[in-house]
Amino acid sequence: MREQILVVDDEPRVVRLVSEVLQAVGYKVVAAANADSAMEMFALEQPDLVLLDVMLGAGPDGYSICRRIREFSDVPVIMLTARALESDVLCGFDAGADDYLTKPFSAKELIARVKAVLRRAQRPEEVAETTLKCGDLEVDFARHIVKVRGEKVSLTRTEYALLRELARNPNKILLHRDLLTAVWGPEYRDEVEYLRAYVRYLRRKIETDPAEPQYIITASGLGYMLACPGQNEASTG
Repeated sequence: MREQILVVDDEPRVVRLVSEVLQAVGYKVVAAANADSAMEMFALEQPDLVLLDVMLGAGPDGYSICRRIREFSDVPVIMLTARALESDVLCGFDAGADDYLTKPFSAKELIARVKAVLRRAQRPEEVAETTLKCGDLEVDFARHIVKVRGEKVSLTRTEYALLRELARNPNKILLHRDLLTAVWGPEYRDEVEYLRAYVRYLRRKIETDPAEPQYIITASGLGYMLACPGQNEASTG
């Protein structure tokens, strides 16, 4: 069965071009131009992925639609934006987006991102019956639950995947390329700025002071490490 993609954009030209590119490589495509039709198509078609433009003219924007989708579904969402400012990217992450593409983008880039996000969403995860306790931070691998000072922290699927990779290797520097490949896939191994943006936003959720992080530590020019004094490996809770 072919995977189906919902394209939400109020520019008919963009919808037509994106649809032609995706259909040419075997995907089914449905489209919507605003929030109401997007939610209706989402409910009727149950797509495997949503390509969602940030700016949709009148009515709710793409961030609002993404938040509505996240209320009841974890279907992967790729935001389409004409701007690549950090604030725009972080807004997308906060809304629950899995990835973003900056307009204009090439057909090759579109296909690569779609394939990578779908692959991550469908990739079976190893079940680990362990919990990492690191100061006030607790990562329950089996239940996909993260707590800070006993309070559950709401993370997107990608944020959790990044933290999980770091938490499985406490006190070990993970190189940029290794983190990007493990979490996003080999297509992203050179997207260092992309990784930095995710780390920055993840810190805002788990660190007491994101400007002075105590958990996710930067190894300048190399990568990142989850600092956990006295902890060499994940221990059972």
